[in-house]
Amino acid sequence: MLNRGTRFRGGRDSRPSSRAGRKFALLGCAAALLAGCASMPDDGDVKAVEQSPRAEGDSQVRVYGVPPQDGAQPTNIVRSFLDATTSDEADFRTATQYLAKSAKRTWRPFQATNVLQERPKAESTVQPNREDGAGYTVTLSGTQVATVDDNHAYTPEEKPYRQTIHLIKEGNQWRIDRLPNGLVLGQSDFQRIYRSVNKYYFASYNTEAGQPKAGRNVLVADPVYLRQRIEPIKASVEALLAGPTNWLHQVTTSAFPTGTRLAARDLSLDDSNALRVKLSKQAVNTDTGQCKRMAAQLFFTVQDMTRASKISEVEILDNSGNSLCSLTQEQADRDFAPSRQAGHSASEYFIDADHRVVAMSDTATKPTPVQGPFGTGKTPLRSVAISRGESTAAGVSSDGRSLYVADMEDGIERGGSLLTSGASAKDPQNGLTAPSWDGLGDLWIADRDTHGSRLLRMREGKGDPEAVAVPGLGKRQIKAIRVASDGIRIAMLVEDKGRTTLQLGRVERGGSADHPVLSVQELRPIAPQLEDVVAASWAGGSRLVVVGRESGGVQQMQFMETDGSASNAQTLPGVNGVKAVAASEDENRPLIADATEGIVRLPPDANWKTVAKEGTAPVYPG
Repeated sequence: MLNRGTRFRGGRDSRPSSRAGRKFALLGCAAALLAGCASMPDDGDVKAVEQSPRAEGDSQVRVYGVPPQDGAQPTNIVRSFLDATTSDEADFRTATQYLAKSAKRTWRPFQATNVLQERPKAESTVQPNREDGAGYTVTLSGTQVATVDDNHAYTPEEKPYRQTIHLIKEGNQWRIDRLPNGLVLGQSDFQRIYRSVNKYYFASYNTEAGQPKAGRNVLVADPVYLRQRIEPIKASVEALLAGPTNWLHQVTTSAFPTGTRLAARDLSLDDSNALRVKLSKQAVNTDTGQCKRMAAQLFFTVQDMTRASKISEVEILDNSGNSLCSLTQEQADRDFAPSRQAGHSASEYFIDADHRVVAMSDTATKPTPVQGPFGTGKTPLRSVAISRGESTAAGVSSDGRSLYVADMEDGIERGGSLLTSGASAKDPQNGLTAPSWDGLGDLWIADRDTHGSRLLRMREGKGDPEAVAVPGLGKRQIKAIRVASDGIRIAMLVEDKGRTTLQLGRVERGGSADHPVLSVQELRPIAPQLEDVVAASWAGGSRLVVVGRESGGVQQMQFMETDGSASNAQTLPGVNGVKAVAASEDENRPLIADATEGIVRLPPDANWKTVAKEGTAPVYPG
């Protein structure tokens, strides 16, 4: 048990604001030990204690705030208040002791969280209070890097931060009577307190929902940040019931009826790792199919929070404890797993030195040409995309002007070009981007010329290309695209005045069933700290692998979440001169890249290995 007065901050040595604070902390720790928070046995054998994965949030060191000290000055009151807001208290009970009576009634700590590069600096200025002439103002300043809104959605945003906190004397003690709603945290505290968790909602294809390819059970990951030590399972379920974040709500739906809430106070996995969730009366009148879909959302959301243990079953109960339905792990994986749309590829692909599209399994040391016309080398290609079912390939000619689509079967002849770019062949930077398949079987591609870009979709990889509007693009040029398997999200490399950034867009489907109108809405940056992004690929439900460099820095490869936050996935070893990268949405598959050493592969928990000294355009299906 740690007292917050020690200012324990993830291993960083920060000292309390006063000698009295240190004395208080030591006395608090001593009292805690005497009260039985920690003890040392005198005898007995040493035994290994198996840690329960269900206690993930409870197994870590707890941090608690220190109440106000008598006679503390305004600046120290503010600093100690900020310390208390980083404690592991669900209701910020200690932090509110620093507030005046009026502020206790009005302060809303969960309205927003402002994340700064470092803890905010407190600068004090005397400012007489208009009522009694005894007020004091403390200004907080720093560099803000992100915000988390009241729906737990993270948004990267770098800008100066400056807010004021006002204090008055109450009972001869300084107390805070005016302050901004929400929290303000340094990055280190934020990373200790919060955890990125995927909520899951069903993709809504609107005008195309009636087509066979658009299944009703396609789950889309919606990342949010939750406090990881405060009832983590309950927090993730409550966040799920609150509905999708603002960015995704236009293209996703929830199986939970509007207004559904938890009907039980406590929520945890039982001894068999089953989750039993008691819901309010809104969920009672659902049929079995809808109830199973609700259970699927619960299963994958809570599974993401409790990654250390595998959930065996989810059972939904009414508010009287009667079972409404249940969903086993096997049923969830078979019928609802988000990875189903991504396919189950057995191979990685690239274009070899003889212009052939070749395939290679994770363990193979030598690639083999694919079946069909693209495996012969008779059609030199710049880029290639393999359908999720690995039955069809789409390739762009080496001059970037022509798109060909062919089945991956022996004896098939390559047909004519399905799309021809209007760009001049003299400029290799223009023409068609590498194509990309979504999990619905549709093919996406962008055509670039000196006047801009246009995004196109070809249903099932054939027929006439359909224009997809990108309202937020302006005059910027699309350099590359990667569509998520759900067909709801698209990642794009966008160039503007020599700077290439990674943007994520939301695919909306309007018009009618016979004449759908597609658009990509609300482009938002995924890796805002990178000035020049070279390549990106989907690497999970809400994760991409990104290659780029910061201003004045060297090239780096890292995982990023779709909300623009840094992923908690493993740090990637460096590799020289990466021009392209491919990842699978199955996070256990290796990365593959086109680098200085040739085509290289990075298996999990290993180093890069060269698999072909010459080759280009590595891809996974998609």
